[in-house]
Amino acid sequence: MMKKSLTLAFALISLPLLAAPKEKSKQPPSPAIQTIDIAYLSQTQNPPTEMLSNLDPFVADKGSEGAELAISDNNTTGEFTKQKFVLHKFIVPADGNVSEAFKTNIAGKFSYVITNLNAENTLAVSDLAGNQDTLIFDAGTFDDALRNQQCRANTLHILPSRAMKADALAQYMMKKKWTKWFLVVGNAPEDALFAEALKRSAKRFGMKIVTEKKWEHTFDDRKTAQSDISVFTQSSDYDVLVVADEQGLFGEYLAYRTWLSRPIIGTQGLIATSWHSTHDLWGATQIQHRFYDLTRRNMEEQDYGAYLAVRALGEAATRTKSNELKTVREYLKSSALALQGYKGNALSFRAWDGQLRQPILLAAPRSLVSVAPVEGFLHPKTELDTLGFDEKESSCKW
Repeated sequence: MMKKSLTLAFALISLPLLAAPKEKSKQPPSPAIQTIDIAYLSQTQNPPTEMLSNLDPFVADKGSEGAELAISDNNTTGEFTKQKFVLHKFIVPADGNVSEAFKTNIAGKFSYVITNLNAENTLAVSDLAGNQDTLIFDAGTFDDALRNQQCRANTLHILPSRAMKADALAQYMMKKKWTKWFLVVGNAPEDALFAEALKRSAKRFGMKIVTEKKWEHTFDDRKTAQSDISVFTQSSDYDVLVVADEQGLFGEYLAYRTWLSRPIIGTQGLIATSWHSTHDLWGATQIQHRFYDLTRRNMEEQDYGAYLAVRALGEAATRTKSNELKTVREYLKSSALALQGYKGNALSFRAWDGQLRQPILLAAPRSLVSVAPVEGFLHPKTELDTLGFDEKESSCKW
């Protein structure tokens, strides 16, 4: 009898628990995924008619694969921030019209546009975008004019200007006390622009150009007897031969053929660049390998420029948790931006001209020699602003 009573008691106690309805757990609604659409606009390049050598393969569209690698990096972070970055590539044929391609495919459809174009087309696209809701990342030019008298408020510049590169070289020459320069200038318009930047740097850092000559030989003259170059480079004593040959048509042939045994700097020999295959510091080896795995070639400046443009946008969108143009643009132009570029210092944009301030690599063909700003060159705000046009020197009027 007692056993039955206990069984009944346990049953009565358990009954309310069994009968109680299960409460459904309330899950917060999943946040909507923000999508950041990015247009990438470039133009296919034809191989130059006068190739220096066939050792380096010609790449018709440097840059786009750097942007693709950065999109992958952005979306890795985006998995946690509920953001998705999508790259839309528009590659204009070599004989195509860049302005028409922009008006047809991009204008009014994309807030963020990365351009890998020459200076003329970059400026045309900036003007076509005008005051529309468009932010342009110039990942293709080095022209100082686009950062000064021809600057546009809707455009940020990723690659270092010629002035920044020339200043980097001059700083290292000053450290070595190689202050007397023999300047050789090529015939291309770009060569004249780089020569102008070199002369500015020479004056700025107390260098003396003891001789200046223009390369007037033909393409085939590069392979003539060594005595021709020896005669061409006869001059009063100088410390370095400074070359402005951006097309690479003759500069490589000057080494070991000069009248005096002097180092070569500029566009050949020791060069100033934003990126180089020999760079292996600050985690650069990792991205070098990742890019090679993706493309089976080394990363070059235009690839690095497009990579940084996409990463800068990703950094701003992630930090602000926004895909709105106004919010992203304000963050990019603020002092809060600290973009990691595998070069030691955090990168940021100059408020007066939209130039991305960054260290410059000084590299020989098979070794990294130094990184500018060179130790000892000081600035009241950041040593990175010892390279190129500082705020008081800039003629950019936004």
